[in-house]
Amino acid sequence: MTKQSIGIIIAILVILGGIAFLTFGKLEKNLVYFVTPTEILKKGASALNQSVRLGGMVRKGTIQWDPEKVYLEFILTDNQKEVRVVSHETPPQMFQEEMGVVVEGKMLVQGYFEAERLMVKHSNEYHPPKEGEKPHLIYKDITQ
Repeated sequence: MTKQSIGIIIAILVILGGIAFLTFGKLEKNLVYFVTPTEILKKGASALNQSVRLGGMVRKGTIQWDPEKVYLEFILTDNQKEVRVVSHETPPQMFQEEMGVVVEGKMLVQGYFEAERLMVKHSNEYHPPKEGEKPHLIYKDITQ
């Protein structure tokens, strides 16, 4: 092998290494880690007032939404344990019962999770609004 071919091989390896670093390094920062209701309740007092992401399913029949007070309450479950979640933020348009959500916030000593941010699991498919559909009707659907 000549010095030139060794140099080309090293250059290719450096470029591939750089691409791998950028791809996997950035990917790690974009992953969303969360604890489940079972895990956060198992931690007990050590979980109180700690900023965390909590993930699970919205239990059917538990959503209470008051748009005038901007008050949202629901039960998050992992089918083993449940945590009451309270938020003073407007829920995402796609938020509904029996769907996977991740909330960011803190478990409070009062026994509920105070969410500052709510993220919903959704597909990548775009569905345009139905003929005549208005935004206030969409939020009405989440409480039914």
